[in-house]
This record gives sequence, structure tokens and C-alpha cells, in this order.
Amino acid sequence: MRLDIAAQTDIGRRKKKNEDSCGVFRDDTPGLRFFEEGALLCVADGLGGHLGGEIASKLAVSHVKDLLKEDPPPMPNGVDDVDARAVGPLKAIRTSILRANDSIYRDNLAHGLVANGTAMGTTMLAVLIEPGQAYVGNVGDSRCYLIRDGEIVGHTEDHSWVDEQVKLGLMSKAEAAVDRRKNVVTRCVGTHPETEVDTYRWALSPGDLLLLCTDGLVNMVTDDDIKRILRKNGTAAEMAQALVSLANENGGKDNITVIIANISPSLVRLFLLRLRAFLRDHGIAIGWYLLGLLYSMGLFAAGYLFRLYSTR
Repeated sequence: MRLDIAAQTDIGRRKKKNEDSCGVFRDDTPGLRFFEEGALLCVADGLGGHLGGEIASKLAVSHVKDLLKEDPPPMPNGVDDVDARAVGPLKAIRTSILRANDSIYRDNLAHGLVANGTAMGTTMLAVLIEPGQAYVGNVGDSRCYLIRDGEIVGHTEDHSWVDEQVKLGLMSKAEAAVDRRKNVVTRCVGTHPETEVDTYRWALSPGDLLLLCTDGLVNMVTDDDIKRILRKNGTAAEMAQALVSLANENGGKDNITVIIANISPSLVRLFLLRLRAFLRDHGIAIGWYLLGLLYSMGLFAAGYLFRLYSTR
């Protein structure tokens, strides 16, 4: 399975430290048993204002990474969504996130962080890509988009206070976008003994894009701007860089983490895109090298002709 994947995390323009964590684990990962083809992608955003947010996000990614050591999960007999959630990759992803929640919560208890209200916590978004399918588990307000032909055809739901107000009809989307409480999550990993994991299963087609990101992107870049950048059809690395840069240009109020996965891109097109990126990044150096090469060849030719005619 051919995948063009790039991940980028940035501290942003306002924060003093980066509490985001991410992971890209492909089918060449040593010791992999969980899947044969594809990749496991993770994004976690440590809760700002809580002690050890960056620790919680790293621990959550580590627990999900442990899936790679497990045997492939039994697949559902049918295609019904309920069956898919009960067994197979979705059940395994949910279980790994719940293990992360239990582990981080126990650490909070052991250090007295629950009692004084400073328990460390994190969002957790995990996506398993296999041929033709994406399996998604999510807790919190980090988000995964499925983009097809330049349009958003699916995305995870945020577990945030403003999102709940919008669903209840108590707040418009426009009001939610500027409300100062939009960073308040209603569900996360590690701060309570139990949490609930949303799961999704999306069918994938060649050319589809998966975008995983923290709210540092979503709160700074509109969906329309996300689509505009992704429609430019660059490499995954170019698209990730463009999204992070735009988030910073728009204020960069939070840490920004982005993972882009291009599903089964054309091999020829991918080669041309990477060649274009290489030439853009190294064009001046290559130009000077070619100029030096031509200069050296000119000197050699002049010397050869000089010796040729001087001996006559």
C-alpha cells in the first residue's frame, strides 16, 4: 500500500512549550504485528493549564503505539457498523486509549494531582490506515478529516463545551468560533477514572487525504482554507508545512500539530511532486553547481585548444 505521509508539530507563537505529541508508525516499524500494510497515526494535545500536559500526551501516544506489538485483531464477520465496533481494529484502538486513560489517571492519583485539581490530561486521536479502510478512535477536540476530490466528506466530532452548545442549539457556529471557552474540552484522557471513545470507520479510495490535527490548527485556520491548501496537490510535507505556516500567520495562539496522509497517490505524480519540491529547495545550489561545472568544462576546453594550436 503506497502512502505519502508527513507530520509536523510547532510550538506556535504564544506558548512557551509544546504540549502536543504525535506518532507515525508505518508497516516497516520493527517488531510490527498488528497490521501488514498501512500505518498507525496518532495525535495528542496535552491539556493547557494542567501540570504535565506534555507528559500526558506523550504517554497516550506511547500506549497507542503498543498496539503494534499485538496480534492482528479478529475482523468482523459482516460489514455492519455495530459489529465493526465490537471486534476488529476499532475495538483494539478503543481499548488502547482506555488503557492510556487508566494509566495516566493512576499517575495523577499517585502524585495527588486529582485531589488538588491539577490532573494532567490529553486529547487522543488514533487512526489505523489499511488497504481500503481507515479506523479512527477519538477523545477530545483534536480532529481527523477525510478529504476526497478537494471536499471534506467526513470528520470526527469535537468533545468541547462550545460544540455541545452548538448541538443543543444554544450557540451558533459563528458564535462558537469566537467564544473564549472554545478550548474547554468535555472529554479527555487521564483526568477521570473513565472516559468514552468515539470510533469511526471510513472507506478509502486512491487519492483520498486524511488530515489529523490539534485544535491549534482548527482554531486558526478555517475549513475553507484547509480545503484550498489541500487542493493544491503538493506533497504531504508541503501541505503540512503550508497549514502550520497559515496557523502561525493567523495568530498561532496554540501549539499546532498536523499529519497528512495521501492514500495510494499516483507513483509518477508523486515522483514529479517530490522532484519539484527538491528543485525548489535546492534550485539555487544546483544552479551554482551547474554553472561551476560549465565553467570548469570551458576552462578545460580552452586549455585543450591552446595546447593543440601551440604545438603546431
